[in-house]
Amino acid sequence: MKSILLHMNDDAGMESRLQVALDLARGFDGHLTCLQSVSFEVYAPGDFYGSALAAAMPVVKEAAETFRTKTEADLGNEDVSWEWLFRYGMAEQRLLEQSAISDVIVVGARDIDDDVDRPSHLVGELVLRARSPVLVVPQSTTAFDCAAPALIAWNGSTEAGIAMRAALPLLRKAGKVYLATVTEEKDRERYDLPPTDGAEYLSRHGIESEVVAVARDGKTVSDALFAAAQVRKCGYMVMGAYGHSRLAEMLLGGVTRRALTAPPLPILLAH
Repeated sequence: MKSILLHMNDDAGMESRLQVALDLARGFDGHLTCLQSVSFEVYAPGDFYGSALAAAMPVVKEAAETFRTKTEADLGNEDVSWEWLFRYGMAEQRLLEQSAISDVIVVGARDIDDDVDRPSHLVGELVLRARSPVLVVPQSTTAFDCAAPALIAWNGSTEAGIAMRAALPLLRKAGKVYLATVTEEKDRERYDLPPTDGAEYLSRHGIESEVVAVARDGKTVSDALFAAAQVRKCGYMVMGAYGHSRLAEMLLGGVTRRALTAPPLPILLAH
């Protein structure tokens, strides 16, 4: 992961995802692309004469410039290669454009100015449309250890395989890799690809893994996986993402949607 794309915005989760991106850049001797996008579209609805938009533009631009100046000064003290890209437009569109030449996209777990625990619209758009994996960083994260144990959420689906393949550079550095399946009586024969196939694939890339059967015990699948990851002191989880609806509030469905509601550790997603 030599080319790391980071969403820059002056929000509550910025420090967390910046530290994670810096740790990734150090771990892979990579380059950090800081993309700041400013959009005025949020001020436009109902503003038929443009007066509110005209008044807001200087304030938004000044705040963006102040944030950039401060953050660039901080980055100047870091031991990583970086660049700053400033773009006008919606963040998801600008990140998608840049994702074509990025190995991973680092974003927060919440949308900007959203103080409610729910899946991010930005994450949903990126996961379903970008060709690069998306690393979702909770606000509580303070660092990212590339050598920490990793847990792969495995359900035998195509998406799970794609996510595992996208995570190979990280998994090669992991101190331990767990291939975890959440089991219930009715699920025993449900795999398109059994966990042994996933473990065999990893072994071909020189990665040893331990297949773990996680009991659900009345929890949601995502909570069972998070509990398994925390017990094993994992630094992150790898998960395939599902998209069932294009409605904004339903961009991610099922287990993925629940996993992105206040995740306790970073999640690498691919679809």
